[in-house]
Parts: sequence; structure tokens; C-alpha cells
Amino acid sequence: MFSQTSQPCQFERDCAVVMIPAGNEVTIPAGTVGYITQALGGSFTVFVDGNLFRVAGVDADAIGKEPVAPPSLPENATEDDVERLVWEQIKTCYDPEIPVNIVDLGLVYSCDMAKDANGERLVSVVMTLTAPGCGMGDILVEDVRSKISLVPTIERVSVELTFDPPWNHQMMSDAARLQTGMM
Repeated sequence: MFSQTSQPCQFERDCAVVMIPAGNEVTIPAGTVGYITQALGGSFTVFVDGNLFRVAGVDADAIGKEPVAPPSLPENATEDDVERLVWEQIKTCYDPEIPVNIVDLGLVYSCDMAKDANGERLVSVVMTLTAPGCGMGDILVEDVRSKISLVPTIERVSVELTFDPPWNHQMMSDAARLQTGMM
């Protein structure tokens, strides 16, 4: 397991979390003690009683952290500004076991922006997972969808999960391979 912080924490309130890697949603009761092992992209991976759990950024206060502020665009933002912010949002999505964002992991195959007949911005993402049986697949897809949806002026987001072509470590950026020791 990669460790980013290993900082002790105590849940200050009951908190809905996702068990890693199974993807099951459970509630950790107030008073539970654990360790933050990864704090990236606005979510937290917490080790409690031999298990890993993902705490969403909106629930950061449950472990004594500041909730994540939503993204913003400057007034008169250009299409390039919007597209840049969409990619920045995707880069805040991390594999909960590997401290690398999903773009650098090579999990995002495409991200296209378009406008519909009413001029509303639509984003379509095609992505994969490091392993087809990963229980966190639905969680990562929803993470991408919800984080892009926070971008001002984006009306609809679709995220398609595919396994063709299958992911392999050669799809990772050089920086990601170096960081994970796969260079």
C-alpha cells in the first residue's frame, strides 16, 4: 500500500464511506479512530481496523479536515478555460490505493466537450480501470461524473466505462511510472 500521510484521525460524526477495494458503502460511527493514508484530489483514504475506506471530500469535516471548495471559472471564460478546468477536475480523481490521478494512470481514454442544440455544454468521457473486477469501478465513474458536473456551465456529463483496450502499465505517464516504481 502506498502511504501519503499516515496521519491519525478520529471520526467526529457518523460518516458514510466506501470500503476499498470492494466498493461497498458503509457507515463509520463517530468516535472511531483510524489513520489517513492518502489525502489526494479532495478525498481521503482512511485505514480503520485492518480495512481501507474512502471518505469523500464533502465529508472531510467528519475526520477534522476542511471540505473541498467547488471549482470556478473567470468571468467571460473561453472554451479553452472550460476544457482546462474539466481536465483539472478529472485529475482530482485518484485511484484510492495508488497515489496517482486517473489521467496520469492512463485510465482516461477520451474527454470530449460539445454543445447541444440549446447551447448547453456536454462532456463525454470514456475511461477504464486498472483491473476489470475492481469493486471501485462504479465509485470512480461517479467521482469523474460528479467532479466534472461541478464545473460551471457544464449541463450534462456522461462517463462510459470500457475495457477495450485493456489497461496496462505502459499507458501510465512517465511521471506516474516513476512515482509507482514501474519505470
